[in-house]
Order: sequence, then C-alpha cells, then structure tokens
Amino acid sequence: MRVPEAATIDVPRPADFDEFWAESLAACPALEPSFEYSPALSTDTVAVYDVRYTSYQGLRVAAWYTTPRHGAAPYPGLVTIPGYISEPDVPRRWAELGYATLAVAPRGKLRSNAVFNPGYPGLLTDNIVDHHTYGYRGFYLDVVRAVDVLLGRSDVDGDRIGLQGSSQGGGLGIVTAALRPETIVCVSAGAPYLCGIMAATRLTHSYPYEEITEYLRVHPDHEPLVADTVSYYDGINFAPAVRAPVLIYLGMEDDVCPPETGFAVHRALAGEKRLHTYPRCGHHAGLPWVMPVVEEFLAGHLKPGVES
Repeated sequence: MRVPEAATIDVPRPADFDEFWAESLAACPALEPSFEYSPALSTDTVAVYDVRYTSYQGLRVAAWYTTPRHGAAPYPGLVTIPGYISEPDVPRRWAELGYATLAVAPRGKLRSNAVFNPGYPGLLTDNIVDHHTYGYRGFYLDVVRAVDVLLGRSDVDGDRIGLQGSSQGGGLGIVTAALRPETIVCVSAGAPYLCGIMAATRLTHSYPYEEITEYLRVHPDHEPLVADTVSYYDGINFAPAVRAPVLIYLGMEDDVCPPETGFAVHRALAGEKRLHTYPRCGHHAGLPWVMPVVEEFLAGHLKPGVES
C-alpha cells in the first residue's frame, strides 16, 4: 500500500553545494532594472509596469510589476513564480490585496527566451550532465534576482518580502528563500516541483519528470552524471537553509509532483512550517479550497495595508 507521508527519500548533498551557489550568486552582474508603465494593462485600482533586469550570464529577464493605487507606500513585496509550462499572469489580484508584486518570467519563458529557449519539454534536461552548465542554473538565479529587484524599489518595504507559487513556483520558492534567507519573510509553496528529483522519476511517469526518464533510456550510462547534477538543484538540499515560515500544500493524488516528495521537503525544512494535504486531489493541490489559506498565510506575515 502506498503511504506517501512515510516514504523515505534521500538526496545526497554535494560537499561543495554551498560554495557552488555562493559562486553562482557572485557571478551575477548588476541588475540594471527598467520599469515601463503600461496604461493599457493598468486599471483604476492597479498600476502595471513592464520590467526588465539583468541576471546570470548577462541575460535580460522580463517580469510584470504591479502596485496598488490605494494605500501608502512602501508596500509589502511579493514575488510570484510560474510553473514549468505556464506563463506569468499580470498579478493584478495580488496588488489589489495590497502587495507590490513582481511576476517573474525566468529565461525560457516567452518574454525572456530570445537567448535561452530549450522549450517545454526540454528545460529539465538541458545540459543535465554538468551542474555548471545545467539550464536551470540561470533559471534559479533569475528568480533570486527578482527578489533583488524588489529590494531596490523605494515603494517596497524590504523587511516584508514573500514568495508565492505552485509546482515549479513552489519548488523555486523554497530555493529562493534558502539563497536569500536574510530577506524572505514567508513562502507559500504548492505541490513543490524539483524536490526529490531522482526519486520522482521512479514514482511517476508524467511530465516533466518523464523528460529525465526518456533521456536515460537513450543515455543509460549518464545516470550517475544526471544524479550528480540534480543534487545541486534539489529543493530538499536547499530546505534546511530556509529561515522563513513556509506553507506547503499537496494533492494526495498528484501524478506530476508525487506527494512523497512534498512530504520529504517539508520534513527537511528546519524552521516554522505548515502542511495542508488534500485527498483525492491531483496536481492543483486543492486549488479550489487552498487559496484563502494562502492569502491568510501571506497576509499574516506580510501585513498588507499596515504602514511600516
């Protein structure tokens, strides 16, 4: 009988894990952010800006930035992180709730794919045999740098910045909180992807993890190289460094990000954490019911509408 909460998932942690990511962050050039107001996308309650900033390897990354027209700045900041194949929406709803919100489109997304465009499927296995050149290296850093963009804004309270996302967005929320532990105040992570990566390839035959399985069918001798590479990118290895409170929510019938991996990353978190599980729910992880929980969690830590 399958008991996801009792499954043991071990992810070897490379000896130079911390050094690798410190070097990666140090290699990022100056942000050079630009903000262009978009009257066509703005509303009576929300101002919308088209954003560009420089990330790893000098690549320009796109994002949407929204701020409330009500209340007084500085606002709490929120970075929303997209799923694997989804494109970031203009985050008007979060601005209406009182957040200055940056919806990042990391490299490979439509508005950021002029230089790097491995496709979907494609991203998960792009240069997967070398952790130095793995496609996700820049992708992860694009999200971390989005936090730095918010930190540079005078209308954002740098002491109130959170992260929100599901699937890839959930996994990268945990990663980003680990790489910016002094900054991130809270993380909402649904059905976190990129956690227990090699175990997930054995627990599911759904995409995106099936990309790795298909790659190894063609290159079975590369399995040790693949396992070594993804160990540098696995959310379970980042989780112990997260200081911020984390909300994780899982669908117990998720065949995309197996719940076993969600329980594993939850166990690996050393700080304050909450876990919500939804029986008979797939990869949406209880979406019809969980968003009020997410909004309450974020508001409790970021306090929109409260002057700093």
